[in-house]
Amino acid sequence: MYQLLQIQRDGETATLWMNRPEVHNAFNAQLIAELTAACDELEADRQVRVVVLAGRGKSFSAGADLNWMKAAGTASVAENRQDAERLAWMLRRLAELRKPTIARVQGAALGGGLGLASACDICVAATVAVFATSEVQLGLAPATISPYVIRAIGERQAYRYFQTAERMTAARAWELGLVHEVVALERLDATIAELAKALLQGGPDAQAASKELIRAVADRPVTDALVADTARRIADLRAMPEAKEGLAAFLERRQPVWIGGLNAGFPHVL
Repeated sequence: MYQLLQIQRDGETATLWMNRPEVHNAFNAQLIAELTAACDELEADRQVRVVVLAGRGKSFSAGADLNWMKAAGTASVAENRQDAERLAWMLRRLAELRKPTIARVQGAALGGGLGLASACDICVAATVAVFATSEVQLGLAPATISPYVIRAIGERQAYRYFQTAERMTAARAWELGLVHEVVALERLDATIAELAKALLQGGPDAQAASKELIRAVADRPVTDALVADTARRIADLRAMPEAKEGLAAFLERRQPVWIGGLNAGFPHVL
């Protein structure tokens, strides 16, 4: 089904590999379409609980493919807008996946590659990884990735890095809040496996609801409407089968059914 991607399943964790190492996993129209389709596939697969986004070869993703960008330079405004919208919707699809997502950054994450890392819930980087919003060096702005990068590093830091295109080390990306963990390259996969194990302890519907909650609450003033919305969310969850199972498991001192691959057939809200 995919020519530029590979999906590797390991229990309840699926790793989505971008597989264009010869061009540092740069985007083109086909890769964007395949990433969108793969997100749909993994969303629908009830055996998958955690999604890891990774890149084959030395780089995570170097952003836009130069040949693709060259073609965009000769396309019409309408064609360019459609092309950009497909990229923007792919990033949103990844960011709003109901399942936890982890970016595995082993090398360069530049431009759109940094956007992918920012769109994931969690980012783990090797010490050798580098990041940049490099678009201004091409006479462009980091438009489609901006909602996710600004969410990660904040508006103030974005003013600097969007304009300077400076390369950030993994340590600097951690200081800015873009990266959650920085580890030696040889520890990268083990660290991600530990995070995936921790994620698998949580209820899948509760995790999806938590992601929606963050989007609803972040950067909003605490108003009567917001307070009422948060109360409604927890009340609705309490009535769901997953919460009832979680409470019963706690009281009975046993694991809930979603731990250890026991979640098949459990009535998730997808």
